[in-house]
Amino acid sequence: MIPTELVYSSHDRCEHIHRDWIVQRALESWDNKTLLYLPCSSVTRENQEYSWGTFSWYLDRFRQYGLEPRHFFYEENLRREDVQVFFDWLRYSQVVILGGGRTTLGMDRYRTLGGRYFGNPEAFVQTLWARQAQGLLTVGFSAGAAQLCEHSCDEDVPTFGLIAKTVVTLHHDPAARGYLEHLTHRNPDCLVFGLPNDSGIAVERGFTGQGHYWQLVQFITDCSWDKPEDHHHIKTRQGIRIEHRYLDGREWRFNGGDVLLRVFYKGDGWEGWIKRPEVPVFHEYGTQRECGYRSVEEILGSR
Repeated sequence: MIPTELVYSSHDRCEHIHRDWIVQRALESWDNKTLLYLPCSSVTRENQEYSWGTFSWYLDRFRQYGLEPRHFFYEENLRREDVQVFFDWLRYSQVVILGGGRTTLGMDRYRTLGGRYFGNPEAFVQTLWARQAQGLLTVGFSAGAAQLCEHSCDEDVPTFGLIAKTVVTLHHDPAARGYLEHLTHRNPDCLVFGLPNDSGIAVERGFTGQGHYWQLVQFITDCSWDKPEDHHHIKTRQGIRIEHRYLDGREWRFNGGDVLLRVFYKGDGWEGWIKRPEVPVFHEYGTQRECGYRSVEEILGSR
């Protein structure tokens, strides 16, 4: 099973997330080792250049293995041919990263690129859906993470929604558990996850034999960024896990390597199951009790 979306929170370029989950995905291709970075949610051109600079030094390390890093800066007076190149890169790059900044600003700009130049404001999100259908990886952090989820954690604004029924908060800290609970009640149709630095979730989806939509979430924690001066930023090195709050106030904390499988039934309702690598069987999401299932395939095959 191969994720098509990854959203994460990080202080800098931690190795496990950036190398193993992002760069390696591009390098796995025999003939398309392209990675496109989009800092378009950053306000000014200087902000966009700075954002790209925080990634380019890291990505340049992998050019010797064939990685082809690209970037695209948003400007008000782009040529139509430049925007056409942008959409070609967006459609076919092995990995696309939506960078940080302001969630609404970035979404307005992405829509403008399709609307102003091709008469289709939905061209950007339609291209993201096409990427998902093809199995290509789209990544988001900060504003980019909010844009890929069902709802934004900061503003009640429409998002691209590729990660269905999911909301994430970034730079999560245990002191912010009250806000996590607030988001849970504000978005009762979604599951809300508090992502500390450095952590993320990778998501894939499909349909069971009976036509029910399923979603598999893999949880990632990264403790590799070990600069002493940054220790207080890297919450995973302090033992903080990915936190989730139920509507009834119960909690679950996810470790790296855990998975959550959800099946959404036609009409209404869904079920979920949680698996830790060290435990041979799944736990039911609702009861938090162990059940007899031992694999994702076993669950999906029965539905």
